[in-house]
Amino acid sequence: MQKRQEFKHLQQKDRDRIHDLYLFGHSQKGIAEVLGVSPGTISRELKRYDKRTWRYSATRAQEDAELKRLHSKRPGMKIAENHALRQQVIQELKKLRSPDEIAGRMKKEGVSPRVGKNAIYKWLYSEDGKAYCRYLCTKRTKPRGRRYLEARVLIPDRKSHRTRPDSPGLIHTEGDLFVSPQKSGSTVCGLLVVEKESKLYSGALISNKSAAFIVPAMRRATRAVSADTCTLDNGIENICHRNFDVDTYFCDPGTPTQKPDVEGSIGLVRRWFLPKGTDLSTVSNETYQSQLHLLNHKYRRSLGYRSAYEDALERGIIKRVPRVSLQMAIAFR
Repeated sequence: MQKRQEFKHLQQKDRDRIHDLYLFGHSQKGIAEVLGVSPGTISRELKRYDKRTWRYSATRAQEDAELKRLHSKRPGMKIAENHALRQQVIQELKKLRSPDEIAGRMKKEGVSPRVGKNAIYKWLYSEDGKAYCRYLCTKRTKPRGRRYLEARVLIPDRKSHRTRPDSPGLIHTEGDLFVSPQKSGSTVCGLLVVEKESKLYSGALISNKSAAFIVPAMRRATRAVSADTCTLDNGIENICHRNFDVDTYFCDPGTPTQKPDVEGSIGLVRRWFLPKGTDLSTVSNETYQSQLHLLNHKYRRSLGYRSAYEDALERGIIKRVPRVSLQMAIAFR
């Protein structure tokens, strides 16, 4: 793949050379080679001025460029120039709120002035806000492409997710495992169960994928969210699904996207706390519970910028919010 040429603004000296070279009949490609820029840069520069009305002038082109740049919005300008708004955004970021949560809650509460999530991201990716990118779940200064999970192995004695009943009042969940890297030699894996409507999380870290650990952990996780059904993938660890004490259904082979809530939720846990490559044997189950507790407290756009706990309490899925320290999850980061 050809490397993209680095972008740079044309300066007065560059426009002077364009003026002279173009006046003496040099092609746009030849001018671009002399200045070390893309031919498209020269083409756009000349197209701004109609040759039928007047000839290209370096002086006027530079004046126009400076005027345009003077009135342009630099990234994150609204946050950078409003001290109170900037401090509010920083305070929420330090509580591990995402830009979407911050912007959505501002809108819900009628805060003025307020900003959208795109403006917060622009400010974070600018020089002024780059120091606060460490509070993002990815800790990155620019977004990255999406990744897809590999296909799973088909297991026997299974019911398709298409046969799952849609009766009103039933509580549907999705479940899955995420594991330690093979090179670590650890068999510890994380179980995550997600209630589909409230996005309420439950789960545990377990020693290995054997039925002796999977079955009791799955029973506790589904009971914590009052699950009536649970949709799983075709991993061989689910071969004892009849002992999970919940009505289980399965995705099609190699189609994890048919349980998007738990796939996305594992991605959220990975981005915030346990990135790929983390040896889960170095993480205590208490720490993992505090991480799930913190995520259940996060404001979600799909819930009208309420937390999973708020929605679950309203729907009667849970009777009270469990007492778990958030400080352990925050300190882990």
